Amino acid sequence: MTAARVAALCGGVGGAKLADGLLHTLPGDTLGVIVNTGDDFEHLGLHVSPDIDTVVYTLAGLANPDTGWGRRDESWSFMAALGALGGPTWFRLGDGDLAMHVERTRRLAAGEPLSAIVCDLARRLGIAARIVPMTDARLRTRVLSDEGAIDFQDYFVRRQCGPRVRGIAFDGAPACRPAPGVNELLRDPALGAIVICPSNPYLSIDPILAVPGLRESLRAARVPVVAVSPLIAGAAVKGPTAKIMAELGRPIGADEVARHYDDLIDGFVLDVRDAALAATIGVPVRLTDTLMKTPDDRRRVALECLRLAHDLAHGPSKEPSNDGAPDPSPDPLHDRSPDPLPDPLPGRSHAPAPRPDPMAAAAPGGERP
Repeated sequence: MTAARVAALCGGVGGAKLADGLLHTLPGDTLGVIVNTGDDFEHLGLHVSPDIDTVVYTLAGLANPDTGWGRRDESWSFMAALGALGGPTWFRLGDGDLAMHVERTRRLAAGEPLSAIVCDLARRLGIAARIVPMTDARLRTRVLSDEGAIDFQDYFVRRQCGPRVRGIAFDGAPACRPAPGVNELLRDPALGAIVICPSNPYLSIDPILAVPGLRESLRAARVPVVAVSPLIAGAAVKGPTAKIMAELGRPIGADEVARHYDDLIDGFVLDVRDAALAATIGVPVRLTDTLMKTPDDRRRVALECLRLAHDLAHGPSKEPSNDGAPDPSPDPLHDRSPDPLPDPLPGRSHAPAPRPDPMAAAAPGGERP
């Protein structure tokens, strides 16, 4: 059976790690990554795309392993010289990273759309996956705080997420359209699964869903949509997810994240430390250790996402999940029966023909301060 394509919605360090796991689990040309651009901003006269760059550097093997953002083995001569001249140093741009921003800004000024620039730069860096910004238009995330509205990078980097969050707005969203390639990924007849990465639901995924038509595209998807919890035992591995949930008056827990995606998802990957919450989540749950410290961890979590998507589309497998409990059904890595099974996703318009298998050819195995 031909391997199915997988589309991932992504932003930030945690999302980039899972995208990297998917890239190294699937045949490279079968992965498409739709990336948040709500945190893009203009700084020092340059167009900076933090989430896109984190995904690009991670999938190219260039990311700083200590921070998750920026480039590995970076030097900081530019920032030192800028500081000596009295320039703003609150948002750090490494010397190698600076080249990315200069080249992107040059090409945007020449009239190229962001999506074309990202595609070309990813190709030049040897990335097999397709990386697509959510929109080529200007959509900016603004944090509504007890101090008023704050631009995202001012809140996230300059203020270190200090102000109390009262709400989040996506300026420019009504006028946006999905970037070229976004709908192509989500409507591809060969698509086998959509994965919502363990990114901040409010700051990284909601901006994507704010682009007109994208939420509806996920609702209408004819393949399983699987989300991965960004929380482990009520805490975010990185970033202010739990803080924002508390300040918005929402319960802090993975089950609340699942409810946030309630009208979109068919399955949820939950950390084993939150197993007690599984019964409160209204879609099928797969338990695993979602902490991704190593490349093997990334591939393991990616594989669990693909197994869950396979089970939702084709029936459960008997491959043991990482909670140690075997599922009573054929192994998704070996069962390639093309016969369609009864639809496990009632209410969703899945095609009656055999679905592309997200597990086919899958390799077994296992924010900026």
